[in-house]
Amino acid sequence: MLTIYGCLRSRASRNVWLAHEAGLEFRHVPVMQAYRLADPDAADAPLHTRSPAFLAVNPNGHIPSLTDGALVLHESLAINLYLARKYGGALGPADAAEDGLMGMWSLWAATEFEPHSIEILTHRLAKPPAERDAAKAEAAIAALRQPVAVLDRALAETGHLVGGRFSVADINVAEVVRYALPAPELFAEAPHLQAWIAACHARPAFLRMMAEREREAA
Repeated sequence: MLTIYGCLRSRASRNVWLAHEAGLEFRHVPVMQAYRLADPDAADAPLHTRSPAFLAVNPNGHIPSLTDGALVLHESLAINLYLARKYGGALGPADAAEDGLMGMWSLWAATEFEPHSIEILTHRLAKPPAERDAAKAEAAIAALRQPVAVLDRALAETGHLVGGRFSVADINVAEVVRYALPAPELFAEAPHLQAWIAACHARPAFLRMMAEREREAA
């Protein structure tokens, strides 16, 4: 059976979202990051990224990973591109040009946006207030102003990134943009982006994934 490894407070969220969008049957194994555990070596520790059972799947010790029969894949964006291409119907590419564009936007999200959006998430929300560094958050916001403008222009024509329809490109980029939402001032002059992220987050498959994420954390 198709299996996705990784807790939903990780980049596995984007893989589970896509799997729900595609209506896939899959097994979800909620592997936790070892750094989140007080004692990863404890006998009663949950399955985590340094557990031998998980290292047998991904010797890199990172989540998410995917198995599909004999195939083993790591890296969340690559996993989504594979799932969309093989199982996703209209979520995946209709031709080689769309395949290239979906890959391009996924890599753009990873290189141009995510390093800075993670800083915003960390220093505006994730860390306790006493541990946040406002200067790092402000530097990340400044660095993202141009990528936000680029994304807003790309969404202006059809409201989607590739082919005028919702696709894996939207999922991969939206999950990276989500990290920057604790800085709403960043999006004040990006109306197309605001409408797009709201529409992405209103989708039943996204809401299902987020509900599962909340239950997992409880």
